[in-house]
Amino acid sequence: GNNTNTFVRESQIDAMASEIGMDPLEFRLKNLKNEKMIRTLKLAAEKFGWTPIKAPSGRGWGISCGFDAGAWVATIAEVDVDTSTGSVQPKRIVCAHDMGLVVNPHGATIQVEGGITMGLGYALSEDIVFDGGVIKSRNFDDYKIATFSVTPAIESYFIDDPESAPQGGGEPAIITVGGAIANAIYDSVGVRMTRLPMTKERILEALREV
Repeated sequence: GNNTNTFVRESQIDAMASEIGMDPLEFRLKNLKNEKMIRTLKLAAEKFGWTPIKAPSGRGWGISCGFDAGAWVATIAEVDVDTSTGSVQPKRIVCAHDMGLVVNPHGATIQVEGGITMGLGYALSEDIVFDGGVIKSRNFDDYKIATFSVTPAIESYFIDDPESAPQGGGEPAIITVGGAIANAIYDSVGVRMTRLPMTKERILEALREV
């Protein structure tokens, strides 16, 4: 349940930051105590080029942090939201990892890219539809995984710590994508998404309620 739990936690953290008018990066750094998470988040923010602002700002930026398989991970996403269709187009995702000793940097990079791509499916489109007790989503024509058309530019960065044992590098990136995208949607159009996947229909419904 790490993917779902991270989505909920990071959305709640963003909501609290917005409520008190604080930049979401600053809010996290003021409340984090784990040094590995702090330096991972700072690396992601530096590489992304984060500048402080109160959300929603209209720029479509979102942060999410997490821990999985022994690795600390921070993801920052930039999205465009089409308010007429509910469509979300991720434009850029920056992901930083502290996974201890990075044994194979190229292998770690492609693992992160795969994890983020898989996370985009969880975040935006992979929905199982039921009609009573009957599963309606039975094939890839109605269970939509992430395709190249929604996959943004992905940047992967690592804190190479040769004094620490190597940790997981494949799945940690997945858990932060939903939260980063949700927080970017809020920053873009001011609606807080509370359910995955954040489909076009759910985003339009949320927009109608504001």
